[in-house]
Amino acid sequence: MSKNKLQKLELTWIGKGDEPKLEPRILIENPEYSYGDPTSENILIHGDNLLALKALEQDFAGKIKCIYIDPPFNTGQAFEFYDDNVEHSLWLSLMSRRISILYNLLDKNGMFWIHLDDVEVHYCKVLLDGIFTRSGFVSHITYERSAVAGLGQGGYIVNTTEHILLYKKGILPKKENLGYSDLELNTIKRYNKFVKNFGSKKLVREFVSKSNGQPVKVYEHLDYEIASYPLKDFAKREDEIRRFYANNLKVLFRGNRVQKENAFQNDLIDGMDKSKFYSVEYIPSRGKYENETTTLYYYNSELLSWLADTSKVFDGKVVKSQKITSLWGHSDIPKADIANEGGIYFPRGKKPEQLLKRIIEMSTEPGDYVLDSFLGSGSTAATAHKLGRKWIGIELGEQATTHCVPRLKSIIKGSDQSGISKAVNWQGGGGFKFYTLAPSLLREDKFGNWVISSEYNPDMLAAAMAKQEGFTYLPDEDKFWKQGNSSENDFIFTTTQFLTVETLDSIHADMQEGESILICCKAFQKECKSKYSNITLKKIPQMLLDRCEFGKDDYSLNIVNLPTEDVNNEDDLIDVLDNESVQKIRDNKEIDNQGTLFE
Repeated sequence: MSKNKLQKLELTWIGKGDEPKLEPRILIENPEYSYGDPTSENILIHGDNLLALKALEQDFAGKIKCIYIDPPFNTGQAFEFYDDNVEHSLWLSLMSRRISILYNLLDKNGMFWIHLDDVEVHYCKVLLDGIFTRSGFVSHITYERSAVAGLGQGGYIVNTTEHILLYKKGILPKKENLGYSDLELNTIKRYNKFVKNFGSKKLVREFVSKSNGQPVKVYEHLDYEIASYPLKDFAKREDEIRRFYANNLKVLFRGNRVQKENAFQNDLIDGMDKSKFYSVEYIPSRGKYENETTTLYYYNSELLSWLADTSKVFDGKVVKSQKITSLWGHSDIPKADIANEGGIYFPRGKKPEQLLKRIIEMSTEPGDYVLDSFLGSGSTAATAHKLGRKWIGIELGEQATTHCVPRLKSIIKGSDQSGISKAVNWQGGGGFKFYTLAPSLLREDKFGNWVISSEYNPDMLAAAMAKQEGFTYLPDEDKFWKQGNSSENDFIFTTTQFLTVETLDSIHADMQEGESILICCKAFQKECKSKYSNITLKKIPQMLLDRCEFGKDDYSLNIVNLPTEDVNNEDDLIDVLDNESVQKIRDNKEIDNQGTLFE
């Protein structure tokens, strides 16, 4: 190979580089399923997610702050008739096309999360490195899906985990990411002292800090009361003890010996009576509370640490906070009631709202957009809604109407108190709009010619042509020829009528200086062609041919609805795949009459 030829490290697969030219469809609202606030910006789309993402690209590019997807795992069941190379190629083709558009939709500082099992996670990471670059990689999170069910659970090593890859598009948000777990017995024992009464206080010492020249005031407390809570018979009294800790969280503490190197703290403690209770008010010159008035407490010559500083009350019990790591265990994200979340049945595919809450809060602020293009039972949209985020959900399957719609309706009504509802005090409100994809703009007639689909009325055609040409569809109430615009003075007009010179002259006479227009029509008088420099004419459908792939409604790989019978011939085999994937296989493999692939 030539020394001058540049090479790069990349993942390759059968069919890479042969991505289809997707038709940018318009979205059609179905009011039967839309619900709640009619001004809501939340969107639920029922349809092929690759086409739906393409439909969103023009209006939402660079606007989505958080994307979470939980795509179909490549379990091998859907690919049992193919060798390993073809199997991985099909899955990677499925994901590459979608992730490329998702990347375009992400905000400049957006975050992308993808939830996988161990079959494809490593291939997917290399794929994502190619799209986001390796510098966009943030973390590989190991998520504990379940515990070991028992000795009968199979496998050389029992697999209880799944994987979440996190990538950033730009700068990570400045957030302190904390997780919470149940208070362990050792922590309960350390924090079993509490202040029953702080009493009154008197100033016993005042001086100026050497570090910042701010005053330091030392108070001695009088008539205070400090006690220890008994923990005997903890196993029998656990509920009672945890209730006490929840009710008294703000006054539970433990003592800390101050390090010898901390001259400031040791100077304070040296002036204190070991048997007394003190508080110190000062302004730190550094650290977490830099330049803020702060109060510290001392007892028995120790600096007190309050349990409330690292814990909070959640769902009636105290949970302790810690920095979020790349291991998300069951104690972090309990799943005991996941089957009942949202009031819908979705075995093995539903993700806990607590998991989505963590992801969304780490990535966004209220009002930001969250997107899930493999919506499933609707968990991402449900959680985003309860957290005050705007959301877009895409689902191809019938669960868009059987699961997602009723789940989201109950959230809006306020009747869904499952999942994170109690934790965020969800009371209801909001709404969403339900959309389907418009049919393909062009179809082949019986002679094999591409014609405008008869399913398109004039408004749909105008909206579709505006999207095809990169215009925003925004019909003017007064000017019929202003159906959309790409800038303040650049417009588009689409008509199926024959365009005459008289009509063209009328439009031109109505235009203001500096305005321009693109007119899309089936035919026009030849005298119209170059009559005005600020009017461009294009014929439909000729202007659209070869621009994108028309007439195709399904780019999905049929992973969920597997064949129930043995595949005995090529025709049965093709039913499992989309046509494009089959063609790529044919280009690289042959299929014998037993459904076996061979070189």
